[in-house]
Amino acid sequence: MGHREDLLDGAKRALYEKGYARITARDIVAASGTNLASIGYHYGSTKALLTAAMLSAMDDWGQAFAVALAEEHDDPDEDPMLRFWRRVVGSIQKDRPLWLASVEALTQSEHDPELRAQLAGGVHQGRRGMAALVTGRPEEEIDEATVRTVGAAQMALLSGVVTQWLTDPTTAPTPEEIVTGVRALAGPATTGTGSEP
Repeated sequence: MGHREDLLDGAKRALYEKGYARITARDIVAASGTNLASIGYHYGSTKALLTAAMLSAMDDWGQAFAVALAEEHDDPDEDPMLRFWRRVVGSIQKDRPLWLASVEALTQSEHDPELRAQLAGGVHQGRRGMAALVTGRPEEEIDEATVRTVGAAQMALLSGVVTQWLTDPTTAPTPEEIVTGVRALAGPATTGTGSEP
């Protein structure tokens, strides 16, 4: 691995360990085994390197989440909605630094147009992915109205659950409680029907 890749890897490690706001160039150098001059040479500035690290961390998060959702399940009779939320909560517990980085990326994007544009694209793709999970249809078959309704609602619910789990895991809702709450909000017509997540 060259200095450029070492710097990116070190910046990501520092991001997971310290958070964006507390990282210094010296932290990145220590984590990467490089030198201060390498940051300017390869990335132009520490901020540009941190933006690249945030984007790379978001890619890591997306891949880890996709893997968690795609895992084979042993019980074909398991409620699909419950299975979905068990996987989400399991991913939050297993990959907490990645989920925290995704939240931090959102707050930092207010001051970084490039990061914000990347996140906006990710949010739109995430809505499409959520809509595909809910409807059981391939992403390429999901129309924009479904993305903006079903996908957006599922994404909003996911964001809220993530916030609760990252803030206070001891009182965050269990997958079973989330499913019960969703069905109660949906009304008696869908309660206990085993509908898709």
